[in-house]
Amino acid sequence: MVIKDGAKMSKSKGNVVDPHDLIAQYGADTVRLFSLFAAPPEKDLEWSAQGVEGASRFLNRVYRFIEGQGASLQSPPGLSDLNGTSRELRRKTHQTIRKVTQDIEASFHFNTAISAVMELFNHMSSQALEEAADQIDDGVLSEAVDTVLLLLSPMVPHFTAEMWQRCGHSSDIESRPWPQYDTNAARDELLTIVVQVNGKVRSRLEVAADVDDETLKERALDDEKVQRFLEGNPVKKVIVVKKKLVNIVI
Repeated sequence: MVIKDGAKMSKSKGNVVDPHDLIAQYGADTVRLFSLFAAPPEKDLEWSAQGVEGASRFLNRVYRFIEGQGASLQSPPGLSDLNGTSRELRRKTHQTIRKVTQDIEASFHFNTAISAVMELFNHMSSQALEEAADQIDDGVLSEAVDTVLLLLSPMVPHFTAEMWQRCGHSSDIESRPWPQYDTNAARDELLTIVVQVNGKVRSRLEVAADVDDETLKERALDDEKVQRFLEGNPVKKVIVVKKKLVNIVI
């Protein structure tokens, strides 16, 4: 049930929002984007005029970005040929494809899916507008833009169809398959692992994403900061929480 200011919408309370007025002002895609973003399908939606305006601002930002970039249909090179900036953007692109796909297929949580696309767009646009812009591979940037549009297309079909054409594509966006993520491209290259001694944080380690538990234990025990807190005491136990932390018990 749609609600507003904590109360259910009702004609008797005079708090009904006419969707036709909103569509006339913002367009159907904007209203749909806000409705899907504001709450998951199993929860009530608290109506917010500011929320609709926020959805409108986001779509306008996407529009201005694509207009400013112009058409580019290059394909990204292999990961080994990318510099750090391009590699980071490509990783974010494929991590977003993975998350959005899982959120929609598993639970129809369009709100978290839209949030993930917004994060990708913010990351992409901030890199493209900063000094790093000259370092971004054109193919990687083109892939990120296409991904934003493809992932948004179920929510804002009219907007993305127009933007798809403005990107220079000869075919319609409706004819394109859902994007597939590349496991290697989506993999985090480094992880930050917290190291605790008796439950208290004493250090942090930067390790490869595919590090095994034994190597992680050795790295934690050999860490200079950790050694100061061990003070020569025998180690009773080393607990590894995969990809998160190491707790050394003395």
